[in-house]
Amino acid sequence: MIRSNLIRVLIVLYALIAGAHTSSADETEVDLELVLAVDVSLSMDSFEQQLQLQGYVDAFRDPEVLRAIETGLHKKIAVVFVEWGGVEFQNIKVPWTLVDGKDSANKFAEALGRRRLTALPLTSISTAVIFSSALFEKSEFKGTRRVIDVSGDGPNNQGLSVTNARDAVVRQGITINGLPVMLRIGQAPGFFDLEKLDVYYEDCVIGGPGAFIVPVHEEKNFASAIRRKLIREISGAPARVMRAQAVPWKAPPRIDCLIGEKLWNEWLGYQD
Repeated sequence: MIRSNLIRVLIVLYALIAGAHTSSADETEVDLELVLAVDVSLSMDSFEQQLQLQGYVDAFRDPEVLRAIETGLHKKIAVVFVEWGGVEFQNIKVPWTLVDGKDSANKFAEALGRRRLTALPLTSISTAVIFSSALFEKSEFKGTRRVIDVSGDGPNNQGLSVTNARDAVVRQGITINGLPVMLRIGQAPGFFDLEKLDVYYEDCVIGGPGAFIVPVHEEKNFASAIRRKLIREISGAPARVMRAQAVPWKAPPRIDCLIGEKLWNEWLGYQD
């Protein structure tokens, strides 16, 4: 019963992105529609979550981010903040918001700062990007570019394969960027930690025109990584990482894109 319910959820989400994006006269034109899809699964401890959250709060108050917005044709972007965990856990924490200057950016940052930390089970990057892609159809904005920004500290271990989800979303003209959180690399590893998480994100998660990743290896660099990532996304700067986004359904991955699912099944075997 649970499995059939999950399948129905995924079918509904796919249906939401099946058609092309349609515009209306009421939509506000922006340079970028951006979904910030943030991992709050149990592997992200409260310290990592707080670092991540504060990084986004500070970024939207940063003068360089504001200057990037001001250099666009429309001088405005639209942003929504989503938290995700397993297949059944995706939550919109801050709805679509127009950011067109210091005041609106501060309001978005304040809304982020008011949210409480959450811990959700499992890790379904695939469902997160499908859920996020459906949000573009529900926005009141018409973006020159549409981007999903996925952050996380582990591989997909539930739901559809991450490559199938990525390809379905990229075919809609949407770009997926990544912020792999690798603070535990070289420390005492957990069962689901992936040493080459940056390679996994490059080859299995990101896709679309100009896709890129910004890995976070140290606590002190978390805020600056988020700021740099936002500036590149807002300005549309050329990306250095083009491998997966160029031909995601053809480029051979350098890592097993089902590694998360295999680790999960191995862990379940240990519990029997």
